[in-house]
Amino acid sequence: MQMDFSYRETWLHKINPSLKLLVVVILFIHILSINNINFIITYTVGALVLYMCCTGHSSKNLFLISIPFLFIFLTSSTSMIFFGKGDVTWFKWGLIDITEESFFRGLHLGFRGILFAILGIVFSLTTRPVLLFYSLMQQVKLKPKFAYSFMAAVRLIPIIVEEMQTLRYALKVRGVEGQKGILGFYNKLTAYSIPLLSQSIRRAHRIAVAMEAKRFSDSTYRTYYYKIGFSKFDVLFVLYFILVIVVSYFTSIYLPYFSIQDVRYFN
Repeated sequence: MQMDFSYRETWLHKINPSLKLLVVVILFIHILSINNINFIITYTVGALVLYMCCTGHSSKNLFLISIPFLFIFLTSSTSMIFFGKGDVTWFKWGLIDITEESFFRGLHLGFRGILFAILGIVFSLTTRPVLLFYSLMQQVKLKPKFAYSFMAAVRLIPIIVEEMQTLRYALKVRGVEGQKGILGFYNKLTAYSIPLLSQSIRRAHRIAVAMEAKRFSDSTYRTYYYKIGFSKFDVLFVLYFILVIVVSYFTSIYLPYFSIQDVRYFN
């Protein structure tokens, strides 16, 4: 089945990539300090609204992308719920011991993982790698030789995948793919790794020579094809998450979903 990942450009795509990266990293650190399940549920809802309505992708694609993270939510939360510690036992059978404390702690862990995933997906779906590196060079003063090296590496990934697929077909014709056991695994590992490694070394050498010829190794001033700046959408992005945090805080105090405020277990 051929999947269509075309999208429409939204205001999230127009945010300065360096600022967006900085905000997401700060949010990650902030999420680690949250121990109130009521706070993190509202926090997750706010990030989910941004994910569903402002990334520019279709609902079908967004649902398909979120399936692995829903699986992570279920596995991480249930493992904590079934085998966590607590004083008020709800259900006990063998190794399974569900307590009130472990239940809310498991939900909190699951929502924290989902929130991490949503923020990461929002950033990746609305940020072009090329513009991110251009922004890092212009706003963060990252050296061009590092930024362009990363961009070249990103561009080489499809080429390496295509070479690996071609090599796989060639080995299959020669019968290498049909070998079994430890010897077959060793032969396939050798057959794949040596050609791919040698091709990567030659390609890296050619790129290094080209970058040296273009004087990427010195510190002279360079002009840029893309000029990255700031706009009103950067302020809107920051204000949105400030609003989400404020609403989450007051909701957790005055309109809590659960009576428990701190999921940490003290014994």
